[in-house]
Amino acid sequence: MTNSTALKNREKLDIISSLATLLKSGIPILDAVDSLAEESRGNVKKILLSLKEDLNQGKTVTYSFSKYPKAFDPITTNLLKAAEEAGTLDESLNDLVLNIKKDIDLEDKVKAALLYPLLVFTVFTAVLLLILTFVIPRIATVFLRLKVTLPLPTKILIFISKALLAYKLQFLLGFIVFLLFFTLLFKLKKNFLYKILTSLPVINKIAISLDLARFTRTMYLLLSAGIPITEALEFTKDIVYKKEILQIINKAKASLTAGKKFSTDFKTNNKIIPSLMLKVIESAEKSGTMEKGMKDLSEQFETKVGENLKTATTLIEPVMLVLVGILIGGMMLSIIAPIYSLISQIGTR
Repeated sequence: MTNSTALKNREKLDIISSLATLLKSGIPILDAVDSLAEESRGNVKKILLSLKEDLNQGKTVTYSFSKYPKAFDPITTNLLKAAEEAGTLDESLNDLVLNIKKDIDLEDKVKAALLYPLLVFTVFTAVLLLILTFVIPRIATVFLRLKVTLPLPTKILIFISKALLAYKLQFLLGFIVFLLFFTLLFKLKKNFLYKILTSLPVINKIAISLDLARFTRTMYLLLSAGIPITEALEFTKDIVYKKEILQIINKAKASLTAGKKFSTDFKTNNKIIPSLMLKVIESAEKSGTMEKGMKDLSEQFETKVGENLKTATTLIEPVMLVLVGILIGGMMLSIIAPIYSLISQIGTR
């Protein structure tokens, strides 16, 4: 029976890294789980208590974790299964710790890249609201009293300002509804929104590098645990987002099943797969060092993701500043132009 309990990556890291440390110290797994359960809370405690109960009944760690598919993906459970069968649970837990840490590191890099545009947008929105709710109403009163002839942009600004102040409660409720709708849409259609976002040229390049980094790292992890390459390919289908990468994985698995080389389908997709990756896979295939090849490639792609994110941020920063400058400058010009017109009229009298 499966459970819908989910864990964040950092919570998952906490469980697995703590277990790895205690097992490495020679502490029996049941004692280790019992100790961790006492100090934990929330979903982590719930999962550890379930694990303790299962272990007391003679069940495996894999069996217990597999009951929580939203907390532990098939890659984690199958890796643990292979480790328990081989008697190398502590080593595999350490490998999982490194894998989760790298996932968190990639997530942090993506979040850091998104932070600047979000910050600029927030500041722009705050300045916009300040102008519309405080500056424009006071200026509009002066213009009305002096019967100044206003240009169209200024009239539009005054109209928006009046509407915002007259229906501020409705605007606020509408904004809250929009946020709730967007949050719900993101949760329900996360993959769909991701596909739309990654269709943009610069982001598409980053998304491909991100998928290839996760694919090669996961392949290394599974192959080093002794999992057959066809099974490893099947598991990696759950961690990639780009349709093109998924198709390559499916074709590669079909080729291996048909007795063809692993590198065959990567060669036919050289527009997506970098030449470096093709050469490493071909070389690893010939020498029988696919694990090492995948490890080297994962490190290369992880570095590339960081570089691509840095480049994207560098490109976005000046563009956003120019756009914000044009918008704010345009608004201020709409306010200042009638004032200068009024001053010039007074001067001619």
